[in-house]
Amino acid sequence: MAMTYGGNYGGQQPPPGSRRPPRRPREHQSAQLMPLPGRQQRPPQQPQRQAPPPRQRPPQRPGEPPAGRPRRRRRWGFGRVLLSLFLVFVLFIAGVWVYLEFSINRVDALPGEYEGRPAAAEGTNWLIVGSDSRQGLDPEDEARLSTGDTGGQRTDTIMVAHLPDNGTPPTLLSLPRDSEVPIPGHGTNKINAAFSFGGPKLLAQTVEQATGLRLDHYAEIGFGGFANIVDAVGGVEMDIPAEMHDTKTGITIPAGKQELDGAQALGFVRMRYSEATPRSDLDRIANQRKFIGALADEVASPWTVLNPFSLFPLLSSAPDALTMDTGDHLHNLAALGWAMRGISSGGVVTTTVPVTSGSARNWDGQKSEQLFDALRTDQPIPDSVIVS
Repeated sequence: MAMTYGGNYGGQQPPPGSRRPPRRPREHQSAQLMPLPGRQQRPPQQPQRQAPPPRQRPPQRPGEPPAGRPRRRRRWGFGRVLLSLFLVFVLFIAGVWVYLEFSINRVDALPGEYEGRPAAAEGTNWLIVGSDSRQGLDPEDEARLSTGDTGGQRTDTIMVAHLPDNGTPPTLLSLPRDSEVPIPGHGTNKINAAFSFGGPKLLAQTVEQATGLRLDHYAEIGFGGFANIVDAVGGVEMDIPAEMHDTKTGITIPAGKQELDGAQALGFVRMRYSEATPRSDLDRIANQRKFIGALADEVASPWTVLNPFSLFPLLSSAPDALTMDTGDHLHNLAALGWAMRGISSGGVVTTTVPVTSGSARNWDGQKSEQLFDALRTDQPIPDSVIVS
């Protein structure tokens, strides 16, 4: 009996050629659970990337705080404060220097090359002039300073300061203003007349030809400027041997050690009509050199330089008080002041051109030539030609 094939064929055998091909074995599939409501299905895990190596810190420099600690703020120590104050002081000095360099009055004072001009020799020569100019003074100032009302412009003081190049001491030489010398283009006349005829340039040429000394620098100060400088430093201490009373100006300076203010100082350096000045102009110019030495010491003293109540008035009065040649600079003036500070202590030779009489009109030719030769060659001045 033939076997029947169950199924949908009703137990009949399927027709030939209609058999299904045998099924391949099922692949095993992992069971997946349906996500529960309210939960999100996690994304399939991705392969983890390898983390980069940690960055290495640069090597620690000497003096740096350890890594990870906050940097401490550096405190200003005493050394840094002192250095800062020093820098401020240097900047202040530099500013003052520039201010004075461009504020001081300038004038074309020195002559150019001319026939017969003395050749340059040893050392450096300054022509220092104290003029009786009353420019800038009102009637009250003229009365206070007892300047009088003389018109024109003359030289009350004529000096040559010689600064040597070797170890010989500097020299401050006075030329009596009544000395009669040849003035180029004006014959023979009093030396101070050259300033009236042709100003500083003619005076400088006259001094060069009379002394044989070539001048390198020029400095001028007037009545008002002189008094202002003295007042700016708080006065200058002087020891007056005997009472001085000028019968012409009426100025009286008592005897003894005292501080002279600007008006008294101007009267002191101009006084020659007094029993205390029997040699007239010779005593007057000796007092001028003595006062210049005391003033130079006062200006250069620490009490003036470090005291703002003296320093600032001095700096403010200097530009209006001084006049220099157009080729001069502040460092030239500083060198002059530094050299002249030794007048009071005897470190500077102070003298007058040797003259033949008390009137100081005529120079002693032989002694004067010895004096000028010593200055030209930076040699010590013989004692026999020094006039105190």
